Amino acid sequence: MLFFCRLLGRQGDWMSNQLRMAKRQAILALHRRGWSQRRIAREVGVSRDTVARYIRLDSSNQTRAPLGSDDANRPNQATAPPGSGHAECSNQAIAPTGSEAEDRRDESDTGDDATAVCERGVGAVTGASASDCEPYREHIVAQLARGLSAKRIHQDLADESDVSYWSVRRFVQQLRGSTPDPFRRMECDPGEEAQIDFGTGAIIVTADGKRKKTHVLRVVLSHSRKAYSEAVDRQTTENFIRVLENSFRHFGGVPRTLVIDNLRAAVTRADWYDPDINPKVLAFCEHYGTTVLPTRAYTPRHKGKVESGVKYIKNNALRGRTFGSIEEENAFLRKWEATVADTRIHGTTRKQVKHLFETVERAALQRLTSTPFPFFHEGQRKVHRDGHVEVQKAYYSVPPEWVGRTVWIRWDSRMVRIFDQQFVQLAVHARCEPGRFSTADKHIPARKITGMERGSVWLLRRAAQIGPGAAKWSEAMLKARGIEGVRVLQGLLALTNKHESAAINQACETALSYGAWRLRTVRNLIDRAAPKQKQFESFLDEHPIIRSLSEYDDIVKNAIRKDG
Repeated sequence: MLFFCRLLGRQGDWMSNQLRMAKRQAILALHRRGWSQRRIAREVGVSRDTVARYIRLDSSNQTRAPLGSDDANRPNQATAPPGSGHAECSNQAIAPTGSEAEDRRDESDTGDDATAVCERGVGAVTGASASDCEPYREHIVAQLARGLSAKRIHQDLADESDVSYWSVRRFVQQLRGSTPDPFRRMECDPGEEAQIDFGTGAIIVTADGKRKKTHVLRVVLSHSRKAYSEAVDRQTTENFIRVLENSFRHFGGVPRTLVIDNLRAAVTRADWYDPDINPKVLAFCEHYGTTVLPTRAYTPRHKGKVESGVKYIKNNALRGRTFGSIEEENAFLRKWEATVADTRIHGTTRKQVKHLFETVERAALQRLTSTPFPFFHEGQRKVHRDGHVEVQKAYYSVPPEWVGRTVWIRWDSRMVRIFDQQFVQLAVHARCEPGRFSTADKHIPARKITGMERGSVWLLRRAAQIGPGAAKWSEAMLKARGIEGVRVLQGLLALTNKHESAAINQACETALSYGAWRLRTVRNLIDRAAPKQKQFESFLDEHPIIRSLSEYDDIVKNAIRKDG
């Protein structure tokens, strides 16, 4: 009897610092499998004395009570399976006996059986302490009726009370008769998903003693927990894409979806329903046949696997370490992933990370593309009044209707591509040297192309539209004057802005009849509306008013004689 009293006394000493239920159940389950206490202590992460204590307690709970006690008349209860509500109740410390037990039973509801007591928990037996919010019950009830939240109610109470927010929240839940729904775990099929997040990297201490911060981007495959980590100096879009591509090469394949936080390197505007993804990231995903899915803002549990992975690398790999360069840090991370992270038994899957990845998930990943992502630079530009945009001090044309508007530009060492705001391609140019212009003919407005650029054939075709007289005069004039006649044709077409086509055509017919090839003549004929030159079919050899040639010959001869 003295032994049991001492045991109860020891239990009272350590009951205030009990292990969590999961660890207690793990100790008992491993003990039933035949594991040694040393091995159990190493696996669970507790001392051997703690393991022995819980094993002794479990054994004492399963033995029959001593003769003469109240419990001796009760039938032995089978030990509840681990994880059930009764298992939790059976693993509690031995209840006090004697008058103290009687007093507590009197205070409790005597009509409830042992099962109901276990379901209510220890607090239902011993009596829960009154809430700090009890003096403010009426006020809280009234505020809830107005539709206010627990946060707002706590803010209103802060001026007159020091009640904590969590006390108000629990009290509100009791009034509403509900508890928060448990989080739902989301497990993924092999190759289905990778979660990505930035974490704080190790400090870089350069040779001159300067200290620089780094960031570690960690990519975790959700099924096997196989991960890739790489340190960068800045959280830029270029670094984000480069590390992602390196992770795909490291895994030997591409997951179907990428779950990311709303980091600026990938998301330009956070929105749970319709986020704006960085266009460069979208192009990267299109190249590799994957999809990026941002989580809800300020909800890290949506990517809990990588959140835990970032904590793991910070606490296990990098804590207390410094490096001389980013290259040195990345070399360490590669070795650490291969020798530590990949060889561990994961706490959730209960399997080795490397083995699960090699046997299950690697084959489920999508195949890599034959060529790497064509990395490019990107930016927005406003189209100048001359219809061009500037890219690294060279100029490239866009369609004329985009003058004064903003477009997206993507360029690499060979090409310049121009897009609208919906990323519909507007123009493509080959890269040119600084100070040079690349202008596509279709981007020049028709009214801005000179006749000299269009050529004489186009000018003659336009002149023919004035009328047949203008067409014949233009052809004859061009043959007579050569290359300088091209500008004359431009002037002829310019007359259509002031005069009717019929008047111009009539003037050209008149000028053609005179053999006049000057534009000035055509203008004067239009102003004077001069008649066309008459043409004689043949000259008469004799006429009453015209002398014969012989007479003129005689006149000339007589004139010569007189002079002699």
